[in-house]
Amino acid sequence: MKPLDGVLVVSLEQAVAVPYATRLLADLGARVIKVERPDGGDFARHYDTACGEVSSYFAWTNIGKESLTLDLKHPAAREVLNRLVATADVVLCNLSPAAARRLSVDASSLRTVKPDLVIGELSGYGSPGPYESRKAFDALVQSEAGLVELTGEGDVTARAGISVADIAAGVQLQSAVLAALLHRSRTGEGATLQLSLFEAMTEWMHQPMLYAAGTGQAAPRTGAHHPSIAPYGPFPCADGAVHLAVQNDPQWRRLCTVLGRPDLADDPRFRTVSSRVAHRPALHPELDFTAWTSADLIEALDQADVPAARTRSVADLPDHPQLTARDRLAHVPLPDGAITVLRPPVDSTAWDWTPGPVPALGEHTDQVLHGLGYSAERIAALRAQSAI
Repeated sequence: MKPLDGVLVVSLEQAVAVPYATRLLADLGARVIKVERPDGGDFARHYDTACGEVSSYFAWTNIGKESLTLDLKHPAAREVLNRLVATADVVLCNLSPAAARRLSVDASSLRTVKPDLVIGELSGYGSPGPYESRKAFDALVQSEAGLVELTGEGDVTARAGISVADIAAGVQLQSAVLAALLHRSRTGEGATLQLSLFEAMTEWMHQPMLYAAGTGQAAPRTGAHHPSIAPYGPFPCADGAVHLAVQNDPQWRRLCTVLGRPDLADDPRFRTVSSRVAHRPALHPELDFTAWTSADLIEALDQADVPAARTRSVADLPDHPQLTARDRLAHVPLPDGAITVLRPPVDSTAWDWTPGPVPALGEHTDQVLHGLGYSAERIAALRAQSAI
């Protein structure tokens, strides 16, 4: 038995943030019914063609869900949604606040259908405020929250290579839903959860914000190196790069021994963490590992207890020796094939993870409607009306 067995989540979702939250709930056993537009569905289905009929984003965030197609502007479809919501425990939505009100799927409208619902509303910037009606996508939120300005090297800024604002929001929404379900089990009361992409991202920017407030300036952009620790970053080898993470002076001394340069350990410019940071331009040329292969250097650093890692390509991740040794890969069916995915990172002795397939658009529409008591004739009529 999984912890969310018997919990029904209805999600009016698209893109990444809320779909990721509901994917995490599905991993814990919730039945997730994803409501999609009949004319193409969630637009994230078509971001790329890396996974055949669906995009890599969609395949990642929609494992184990059911797809129900409804045209929420059609009165008959609204009746279907109301009947579905009446059976649900959780309803999540990341339509814009204005669109949610127009379609009567905002929290106040949904609560008239079922008062004890757990309702989660994700917006771009939150309401009220001068940004409440602005479009918000991951890269825009990264920029507004200061992450783009903080990331890069020298005068060059960079967007983080993954959708960190969406992921931050999805993880925090999932956590809040779990807390709200626990609250309901104790009190019988539902809850309305409101979250914005922007505030989810600003929470992750807390430490850089505190650093800037305490020092009077943002940390400098240092590429893959650390702004306040050195040596901490990638250094070239004969066949690639090794990422060092030397965080204290004993580790620094041991690194100098591996390098065959014990004199560096006592150089006044490099004796402490702060002095190494201050003299980083002079420090890096002294750390020459180009005669080493990355494998030999990692072995030597491991033996000397100096923290380091290989700098690998994400394309190599499915063959990473640690993942393969721990059997962290699984196969998940797609509408037109299958993909190899990573298992969730948390293992439990109380339940197992058994992934469901990624759904085709509208794959479960008839099944869901039958479960709500609709006859085959009525379903056919709804389809003829383009309500489903």
